[in-house]
Amino acid sequence: MTDHVHALSFGAAAAAYDQNRPTYPVDAVTWAAGGPPPRRVVDLGAGTGKLTRVLLSAGYDAVPVEPDPKMRARLADATPGTTALAGSAETVPLPDGGADAVVAGQAYHWFDPERAHPEIARLLRPGGTFAAIWNRRDDSVPWVAELTVITHDQPAVHGGFDPGDELSFGDTYFGPVERAEFHHSTTQTPESLVALVATRSYYLVATPEHRAEIDAAVRRLCAEHPALAGRETFELPFQTFAYKAQVLRS
Repeated sequence: MTDHVHALSFGAAAAAYDQNRPTYPVDAVTWAAGGPPPRRVVDLGAGTGKLTRVLLSAGYDAVPVEPDPKMRARLADATPGTTALAGSAETVPLPDGGADAVVAGQAYHWFDPERAHPEIARLLRPGGTFAAIWNRRDDSVPWVAELTVITHDQPAVHGGFDPGDELSFGDTYFGPVERAEFHHSTTQTPESLVALVATRSYYLVATPEHRAEIDAAVRRLCAEHPALAGRETFELPFQTFAYKAQVLRS
């Protein structure tokens, strides 16, 4: 599942990632956290703090953990009073049994499950919750489906896992997995859509020539598709898929 080249590609575009990636719906985050605030929630693979900030604004005691120093620096700049711990899903610098929940936003597909699952279970109090959550563009909308074809943003990029599929955390450390789906959207312009695509891992590791081809194709889509042509702004719909399970031991 883990692809370290892609997983560690985001730091070079930390500011753009933070500015252009979508946030998460509050109802999805509350569901993933396993209960109302004030629960102590470890945000594992926190990136620039998109999920951390939703947790904090909802009243949770959020503890972000992130391996990339550039992403941690952006999180600190964008989230006053919060500093992310340096660590990965496989090695978390926190004590045993101190968390009510561990969540991973847009990150679980980068984890090494054989090492990450026991580490996450170690962090959780008895009865604690582990959740993975993803935003995915809603390809049921025709122009969004065309965008996916243009960008080749396929499940293989996520280690073969397609957010929206059934997901198992195994039966050693966690119980049955619950699944929920939520919906939201972000307001885009043609140029902000190009900027959003430019934060994806496949784009960040692409050649300059391939990046230019993708940029041109996205701009062409915005100029020519009947749903977008002539519009200065438009809504980009997202599905948010969340999965959670209760720890069996900690």
